[in-house]
Amino acid sequence: MSHPVRSENGIARAATLLREARYAIALTGAGLSTPSGIPDFRSPGIGLWERSDPMAVASIYAFRRNPDEFYAWIRPMVATFMQAEPNAGHRALAKLETDGWLKAIITQNIDDLHQRAGAHEVLELHGHMREATCISCYQVVPCQELLDEFIASGEVPRCAVCGGMMKPNIVLLGEQLPIQTVNAAMAHVRQADVMLIAGSSLEMMPASHLPTLIHEQSGKLVVVNLMPTYVDDIAEVVIHGDVAEVLPRVARACAGE
Repeated sequence: MSHPVRSENGIARAATLLREARYAIALTGAGLSTPSGIPDFRSPGIGLWERSDPMAVASIYAFRRNPDEFYAWIRPMVATFMQAEPNAGHRALAKLETDGWLKAIITQNIDDLHQRAGAHEVLELHGHMREATCISCYQVVPCQELLDEFIASGEVPRCAVCGGMMKPNIVLLGEQLPIQTVNAAMAHVRQADVMLIAGSSLEMMPASHLPTLIHEQSGKLVVVNLMPTYVDDIAEVVIHGDVAEVLPRVARACAGE
């Protein structure tokens, strides 16, 4: 194939691919939310894993062994999530979906910003923080009030039914991904002929494998990410730039603006 488009022409080429696609989908990662003030996991100097051992604080084993440590780690992150607002990148993807150029958004993010930006078909591979589940009796409750109280007091949320520990419905290391969400995402992947990858380093399995599946079924890849990814050499378009700046330009180009 020809070399990936990496210049200013990349905006126009990305828009053309989306407009001509039979079934285009997006895959998003933590880099999409960093412009909203939410830190990612791997960026040098600011990544969350530079300050903490993920297996020690963000695994299901660590949660069951010492939930207090997990909640102490996640408390500032929860406050950041609750204050964050969708950025121009989220709004651009929502517009692409509303205008019919995207059929679905598959995301590795847990921050709910896609939905708050107006997107509808959002597949959250790593869960979300809208609900929490008791790890003892499996009671499921809305998370907002629990999180408000937790932020205010610092006390670990407990189940009102049995007193067990409440865990936000996010996927921790060592847990399986939500099977219904994965199946729904794969149904979109099997139909897709274009995937727009936005703000993902493509280092976390199994999401990182999805672009390869698209490529293997002769689909085209568009990558918008600050740092290189392993699919850059096989992508049709590669734009190493700020998603909050690039994606709105792609959306405007799709709209003919």
